[in-house]
Amino acid sequence: MSQFSLDPAIVYLNHAAVAPWPERTVAEVVRFARENGFLGSSHYARWLGVETELRRLMTKLINAPSEHDIALLKSTSEGLSAIAYGLDWLPGDNIVSIAQEFPSNRIVWESLEPHGVELRLLDLNHSRDPEHDLIALCDHKTRLLSVSSVQYATGERLQLESLGDYCRTHDVIFVIDAIQSLGAIPFDLTQCHADIVVADGHKWMLGAEGVALFYCQAALRQQLKLHQFGWHMVESMGDFDRTDWQPAQSARRFECGSPNMLGIHALHASLSLIHEIGLTEIATKITRNADLVIDQVDAAGFELLTPRDPDKRAGIVTFQVPERDNQVLYQGLMQQQVMCAYRGGGIRFSPHFYNTESEIETAFKRLSALL
Repeated sequence: MSQFSLDPAIVYLNHAAVAPWPERTVAEVVRFARENGFLGSSHYARWLGVETELRRLMTKLINAPSEHDIALLKSTSEGLSAIAYGLDWLPGDNIVSIAQEFPSNRIVWESLEPHGVELRLLDLNHSRDPEHDLIALCDHKTRLLSVSSVQYATGERLQLESLGDYCRTHDVIFVIDAIQSLGAIPFDLTQCHADIVVADGHKWMLGAEGVALFYCQAALRQQLKLHQFGWHMVESMGDFDRTDWQPAQSARRFECGSPNMLGIHALHASLSLIHEIGLTEIATKITRNADLVIDQVDAAGFELLTPRDPDKRAGIVTFQVPERDNQVLYQGLMQQQVMCAYRGGGIRFSPHFYNTESEIETAFKRLSALL
């Protein structure tokens, strides 16, 4: 069976937005829906087993210490909000981040400014060494550093290890929005020393919207105030008559209510494919496809907005067509069934491991026809 069953007329280069599901994920969602429709929740115990296994797959994905460090939240935004409003902020505290971050990783920190928290933003457009410049923005009042592992617009990839080393030695909470890297390139907590990792599953992990990985290191999660409460986040989950409840010791303390079982089954199927192929193999193929896109950009004389250095990029390649309205060109590509995005003033292609050289060539032929 093919891994994907996309309409052959579509060239899908938009995995940095919302990815199509692999064939096994489609089959699992259909199977789950039919089981639910025919048997209801008769096999709920088995569903819980899939939930547990998904936590294990996520643990392996980021090399976390334990599946107990993983929560299944609704979105990256929910996870970042749990951190922003879980910490006890003091007047004069500051947060360091990047001006070009996706709104999920910017608005949440901006919302703290009325509470006396300063937000210091690095302009990547004027930084040749972002890791050094981010650290230079920090001082003794810096409580938290939050960055995306890969920038959503330009595809610039940060060297997380140096940031993590600084945060660990200066008692700064290190938060990584990993939505543009998990499922595309290897990620290792033991190397980057992140305190928090958050990522929706519907991009490079090839899952459904509505389920997100949320890692929080054990010591920190005990310090965070909770703002959502319900039956699912208590230590004695399932003991419904108990009144002397306590929040779960595990990261489940951040999951207030019933799990998204449909989304869990979908993401479990998709991550099983990613682990089956292997992140090293996937990253190699994604790098090759990104190189092919860059070759086409150069051959056409377009302007590359993504770093050329393979160590400073992942799966996103963004470019501009000079002296043309790139938003109009993007709209034309979408009408020609080249699935892509308009980001950062340019056209963003984000091929995954299964995309072919022929598909990338077809995308640029269709762009050439528009010109």
